[in-house]
Amino acid sequence: MTSLSWSRRRASAARFWSQYRRRRAGLYGLGALVLIALLALAAPLLTGGNVQSVTQAPGTSLEPPSARFPLGTDQFGRSLLGLLVWGARVSLAVGLLAAALSVAIGTLIGILAGHYGGWFSTVVMRVTDWFLVMPALVLAIVLATVLSRSMWTVVLAIGITSWPTTARLVRAQTIAVESRPYIERARALGGGHGHIMSRHVLPNVMPLVLSQTTLCISSAILTEATLAFLGLGDPTVVSWGGMLQDAREAGAVSSGHWWYLAPPGIAIAVVALAFTLCGRAIESVLNPRLGAGR
Repeated sequence: MTSLSWSRRRASAARFWSQYRRRRAGLYGLGALVLIALLALAAPLLTGGNVQSVTQAPGTSLEPPSARFPLGTDQFGRSLLGLLVWGARVSLAVGLLAAALSVAIGTLIGILAGHYGGWFSTVVMRVTDWFLVMPALVLAIVLATVLSRSMWTVVLAIGITSWPTTARLVRAQTIAVESRPYIERARALGGGHGHIMSRHVLPNVMPLVLSQTTLCISSAILTEATLAFLGLGDPTVVSWGGMLQDAREAGAVSSGHWWYLAPPGIAIAVVALAFTLCGRAIESVLNPRLGAGR
């Protein structure tokens, strides 16, 4: 039974990849993400362990790009290329963790609201609507200000303010799934609430959850960069948003030190675009009604 289950999963994964690789934009996004992830993982080998050190900076303040420093240096004389590679570790980690937390909360609330319905669904959806009309960035700023400044605070602030969209999508999908005949048969055979939600509803909403996760990651990375740019991130770690904040404090905008601003800004845009391309490709594969030619 186990071997049959695994063979079905392998066949399903093979079909998914066969359809995914037909989406050229999705392949470009996936390739960019793989390259950036490999660079982030290999950061200690590529840049050394003292790239973040202020006292052991190898260059002088705000050197322009050169053969020694391809992206120039910051106000402390540190290599911006090394900082950019190290910053990828924090930015990607925060984006992945915050998106996972957001999607987990939204999926749980959406399934519960769609399954139980009635007054419970009404109350939950009114709370969800309140979170939707409130600017998520403002709520995240409030939480990041009240709580201690750390990477986990940023993850928590993003995760608990960006779940409503996922909750509404999952609730609508849950209602559609529970209207199918096999759900009625499961109830007639004695299936309880937990059994129906975990064994029947959750597997059917997972494709939607997967595509939503990839889209949430890009949004989480942008939000993390915004919080760090506003000085609400963890000051002890290097991130792309923190690099932009350091560039602003060093007066890079007014003094014309473009090499201090451009690399982290471009990196944030590239990663956000790559995750969006992957998310759209996954969504079109899992939902053929979106168009097979995408």
